[in-house]
Amino acid sequence: MKVDLFDFDLPEELIAQTPLEDRTSSRLMVLDKKDGSLTHDHFHGITKYLQEGDCLVLNDTRVLPARLFGEKSDTGASIEILLLKQESGDVWETLVKPAKRVKIGTVITFGDGRLRAECVGLKEHGGRLMEFQYEGIFYEILESLGDMPLPPYIKEKLDDRERYQTVYARERGSAAAPTAGLHFTQELLKEIESMGVHIAFITLHVGLGTFRPVSVEDLQEHEMHAEFYQVTEGTARLLNEVHESGGRIISVGTTSTRTLETIAAANDGKFAADSGWTNIFIYPGYEFKAIDGMITNFHLPKSTLIMLVSALAGRENVLHAYNTAVKERYRFFSFGDAMLIK
Repeated sequence: MKVDLFDFDLPEELIAQTPLEDRTSSRLMVLDKKDGSLTHDHFHGITKYLQEGDCLVLNDTRVLPARLFGEKSDTGASIEILLLKQESGDVWETLVKPAKRVKIGTVITFGDGRLRAECVGLKEHGGRLMEFQYEGIFYEILESLGDMPLPPYIKEKLDDRERYQTVYARERGSAAAPTAGLHFTQELLKEIESMGVHIAFITLHVGLGTFRPVSVEDLQEHEMHAEFYQVTEGTARLLNEVHESGGRIISVGTTSTRTLETIAAANDGKFAADSGWTNIFIYPGYEFKAIDGMITNFHLPKSTLIMLVSALAGRENVLHAYNTAVKERYRFFSFGDAMLIK
């Protein structure tokens, strides 16, 4: 299957640069995966499409302020580091710019020396293993020195960094936000629960590879990077009960979807407590085992994310929906509008 099958024309001005003041005021397109029909609404109207016994599955990962700006200790040259994942202890896999200036043994200082990092290993694509040295608590220092790792297509400065977190974010470790969840407020979640809809939480720490362009012509040759996930005993039990009682499992975001499908694929369609790394790649032809519907944002052309959505709702249905979204001036990507596939 060719990657070009998932292309569409997207005017640059439709890429949302800032979040809306009210999270729930974003627009909502509802796509019926059975017949491809579309309904236009706003996100606070999501309750119309949920019913008692359903279960929303939310990814409670929290984005690290993972972008650090420092200086080489020997030359004073400016270096930017982006934390990707913790390898062990104080050693992190990072992306470094400019990478050619950072070799094994290079030391970089941040915040007048409050934080230091030494390169202890080389990775592909400009990656570096950096060992950090500091006094105190690493995450507290990171909160004071680091910037949010906003996607490169967002050019505007984010005034409130919590707007790039979901209101239920709690497990630190992501390099990017699970953006489908940005539309929820605590008030809306309470309203949904009061309807008899279950709320379940999983954790998947989003890596930047999720958004990496597909560089091969044939998507079956594309390799996904691995991301860490965790599902608790309580969540697994609830999801099994919902399935057995005939309720729908609706994942919030592609990250929740990939986690649930990874678990179900390993357990004959059932859910079980588990943690580990997943590199599952979902594209048309995949048979879903875990979810019945999904809430998601509008994604990049030719990305693995639009391929996943197309696997659930059908490629032609999704491209028709996307072309309609462009025509109707929906807002795209991280701070953009939402789609419910039911």
